[in-house]
Amino acid sequence: MKLATKPTVKTLGEYAYQAIQKHFNKTLKYEKTVKKDEDPEALHQMRVGMRRLRTAVSRFDIVLDLPKPASDKNIGKIARRLGSLRDLDVLKESLEQLYQPKLPHKEQKSLHKAFQALAKQREVALADVLNTLKDEPYKSFKQTLEEWLEKPHYQSLATLPIQQVLPDLLLPEVSVFFLHPGWLVGTQVTESEVKIRSDWQAEKIEQHLTSKGETIHDLRKQAKRLRYQMELFADLYTDAYTEYIAEIKSIQDILGSIQDSVVMGQWLTDVFKSEFNSHLPTLANLLAEHRHQLWQQWQPLQEKYLIVENRHNFHLAILQPA
Repeated sequence: MKLATKPTVKTLGEYAYQAIQKHFNKTLKYEKTVKKDEDPEALHQMRVGMRRLRTAVSRFDIVLDLPKPASDKNIGKIARRLGSLRDLDVLKESLEQLYQPKLPHKEQKSLHKAFQALAKQREVALADVLNTLKDEPYKSFKQTLEEWLEKPHYQSLATLPIQQVLPDLLLPEVSVFFLHPGWLVGTQVTESEVKIRSDWQAEKIEQHLTSKGETIHDLRKQAKRLRYQMELFADLYTDAYTEYIAEIKSIQDILGSIQDSVVMGQWLTDVFKSEFNSHLPTLANLLAEHRHQLWQQWQPLQEKYLIVENRHNFHLAILQPA
């Protein structure tokens, strides 16, 4: 009788190596296209690769012995340069595809000034990216990480079986996410019970997004960090865990779209000064309406995860690897 083969238990170090190798290779894959400035999607993919690589490096820090040029901090600096250029591409794409077709002819002509300003800013941001990809810190980052992948060095915890430490790796990030003050934006606390403010008019929501915009944006960034970390281990969990990743992505996307809309409004105000609302009233209204719709999409998710039982179920999914 043939005995069933016991599945290989991967160590924490092996998992860390695979994640770093995967996202480092993805980053390098798009470098040439980014340098040629041929395709905005290549820039997006390279930026995502860098961000995911940074997540892997920072979250596996307890087991890795990485050279300084490949540190979380240095990867973050490079990723931010890519991000500045990408943000301008997203701004241009949104203006062209989502808003410009809906504007009256007069406002479409006024928008020409915005596209000119955008082109100048993008020229500066592109030069910054190209310089970054030629500079010594980036070359050193690539070289040292390539050398580490050929001959990796670890700390003592790297030998632990991955299944043994999964909850300990993930739960601290979950706690930071659920304890973020962004969950309380647009709520009221009555007798220790948190209630969603569903009675607000669009104007009130606008005021709140102006005053609490940074807090909401920071919750979105924490959602992204949690999602990236959870995705590192998706193959070790059941479908319930995958569904939670999908919900975290929805939170990230909705809050990200709110932030993009707020940033666009601020950027247009910088370009047109006090004339923004008078020159582009339709666009100003469209932006406000879009934020209102996004806020209504966010509130059911916000309400769901303010319920203790739902948070507990999220924790239980992480405590029970497949």
